[in-house]
Amino acid sequence: MNLPNKITLTRIFMIPVFVLFFYLDVMNGWNFLVAAVVFVLAASTDALDGHIARSRGLVTNLGKFLDPIADKVLVSTALILLLTRGGVFEISFFAGWGLIVAGICVAVILARELIVSGFRMIAAGRGIVLAADKLGKLKTVFQDASIALILAGMAFIGYEAGVVIAAVGIFCFYICTVLTVVSGVNYVVRNKQVLSEEAQA
Repeated sequence: MNLPNKITLTRIFMIPVFVLFFYLDVMNGWNFLVAAVVFVLAASTDALDGHIARSRGLVTNLGKFLDPIADKVLVSTALILLLTRGGVFEISFFAGWGLIVAGICVAVILARELIVSGFRMIAAGRGIVLAADKLGKLKTVFQDASIALILAGMAFIGYEAGVVIAAVGIFCFYICTVLTVVSGVNYVVRNKQVLSEEAQA
């Protein structure tokens, strides 16, 4: 197993660690800050393993399989866990509707990932390689930033600074959701030939 695949596996193994600290309430809120650090470290390995694989010619079928799975499981786990502590989405002027909107946003994000994954499977079956676009990469940046900021805000939610950090994270989360829809539609439209009968023939 080469280095990029080992890094990808490390990201997968960090997910249970992230879950553990997220629910480790005996740390009196500091667990959320540690969970944020673990999430950022895990998310940062995404760019690292890809760069090493491409620059050193170490791209493998195992890596192509593991990398997107690791990314989606990490983000999906983080989003679902945040909903279980949904009080953070009800802070400040988000109160009353914050958790409902957050739930809808998570559903939209997960639906987009499932649709794009299915789209890529069809493309792979036809020997078509679909590269990620700039909108998708921008969406990922806002997505990871929003999760990290919300987690950090939860660690200091009893203070004004914590509320501000969490609020910024929630705004980034909403921007991420918009980018999720726009990038998803753009991805399908830009590669619509994948679904054409002519391409299948």
